[in-house]
Amino acid sequence: MRRILRLLGVVILVAVAAVAFGTLVPRPLFSSAADEATPRHILVFTNPIHTDIAVPIDKGVLERFGFLLDAGIEADLPEARYLVFGWGSKAFYIGTPTWSELKPGPVFAALTLDDSVMHVDLAGAVALPQPTVRRFEIDEAGFAAMLDFIDRSFVRGPAGIQRIPEVAYGAYDGFFEANGKFNAFAGCNTWTAAALREAGLTTGWWNPLPVTLNWSLGLYNRPPGPSGDQPGGAQP
Repeated sequence: MRRILRLLGVVILVAVAAVAFGTLVPRPLFSSAADEATPRHILVFTNPIHTDIAVPIDKGVLERFGFLLDAGIEADLPEARYLVFGWGSKAFYIGTPTWSELKPGPVFAALTLDDSVMHVDLAGAVALPQPTVRRFEIDEAGFAAMLDFIDRSFVRGPAGIQRIPEVAYGAYDGFFEANGKFNAFAGCNTWTAAALREAGLTTGWWNPLPVTLNWSLGLYNRPPGPSGDQPGGAQP
């Protein structure tokens, strides 16, 4: 019994050390001089286990992601203010629309090795501040690089992106086949962190959890400027 407890203690210590290392060591280690011109902003949505990136919808974004319109994502609705992107475990993401529907199978798949999907949703105006949403200002180059990263996450076949039929959380979202394998060490929040680094932000070296990603974002990035969002937050 003592040996088992000792082993458990070592495992916990290693896990804590790994999370601390991943949060406190910046990635990239050395950031280039910040561009004072930050004409763009993005939002990061957080729940207890997952993060999404919300991209403001404008003409350029609609043109860039026109393939989503063709696939049935109504990003051109007047009420739509953001395209919301998330990457995750296919079994868990699709099989767990709400916490009440949590099942052992999808959890096991997410903790081992699973195919991945992109989830795309729409959001209306977002009232700030609120504890589950963070706003970041980025420059044009970072914005374009992040969009490139998101675009590359979609699997493309001869007919283009591959929407998963008859799978959605609501009327305005959809799931698509994605590149990369999901596991407990390289999951949804590490994808979000990688996308944010493409945008020019600094994260921790390894961020498997939303809480560590948010800690590192607050630690290494300057506070956001005044919000331009309108009160509200309802889905279109």
